Amino acid sequence: MMPSDRLDQILSRFEYLEARLNAGPDASEIADLTREYADVKPVAELARDWRALEVAEAEAQAMLDDPEMAELARAELPDLAARRATLEAELQIALLPKDAADARPAILEIRPGTGGEEAALFAGDLEAMYRRYAEARGWRMEVVERQETDLGGIKELVVRVEGENVFARLKFESGVHRVQRVPATESGGRIHTSAATVAVLPEAEAVEIDIPATDIRIDTMRASGAGGQHVNTTDSAVRITHLPTGIMVTSAEKSQHRNREIAMNVLRARLYDAERAAADAERASDRRAQVGSGDRSERIRTYNFPQGRMTDHRINLTLYKLDQVMQGDLDEVIDALTADLQARQLAEMGA
Repeated sequence: MMPSDRLDQILSRFEYLEARLNAGPDASEIADLTREYADVKPVAELARDWRALEVAEAEAQAMLDDPEMAELARAELPDLAARRATLEAELQIALLPKDAADARPAILEIRPGTGGEEAALFAGDLEAMYRRYAEARGWRMEVVERQETDLGGIKELVVRVEGENVFARLKFESGVHRVQRVPATESGGRIHTSAATVAVLPEAEAVEIDIPATDIRIDTMRASGAGGQHVNTTDSAVRITHLPTGIMVTSAEKSQHRNREIAMNVLRARLYDAERAAADAERASDRRAQVGSGDRSERIRTYNFPQGRMTDHRINLTLYKLDQVMQGDLDEVIDALTADLQARQLAEMGA
């Protein structure tokens, strides 16, 4: 059964937000009201559907007492019961606690793991996969730091991703991605196994992560592009070191002012991620068992090119569509991971 008072609260809040927006709120309130309205609307629509279903069921039950309408009611009630089961499941998911970071932009970091040059090349393939996925969803990607190998692989990549529900979709990508294939650098045709690590961090707001000026050291240096090309003749690159933790962030765009802004955003994201990880550790004794926990030491996925197979080890999902996955077709696996997380949350709540 759905908690009636909870549904009443949702509908009441939605009607209030709708009225406030229609009344023309102050400019300072619009962003917050619009964000909350967008969050509440899908749940409110389900709540209204539930209320309408309750009315329909009550009317059908009353019709059973009318000899002329009883047959029609008996035919209608099973359909209403099926609708109730579907709607109840949808509402249970909609009412699950939301991750406050889900709607935020994200910092995506990719680095090669074991496997030498082949790992660096695979890291580049992962970058291309995420770029295609971002393009398909209308997201914007901005490079913060990029270092390439002589063969065009990735030594280190840090990008900021902005768009709708970025962190909600990408947070499951954190971990070790393993590849099995014949490397372009291998002349004997032998299958090699190598890996790359992916970290996805929600972007933090300045009011959440306050970094005193005394806690950082800012260095400027000469920026250079991929492979040493396009050397910038001004000292525009910025490196920020967080003295208490030793975390270093570099941004090498053309504008020194923009580099400071970007680097501070990345630093806040890393500190915010550390806080979230600490909070998760307090709530769960075994974070590795949690899908989307952000544990970058966990091998989460294998890309087997000879068999055209991608396996996500967290939910034992195997797809024989590796070509499509590498082209950015990630929705099937991310949807499955999301559904698995929701099932875990429902189980914890005793639903």
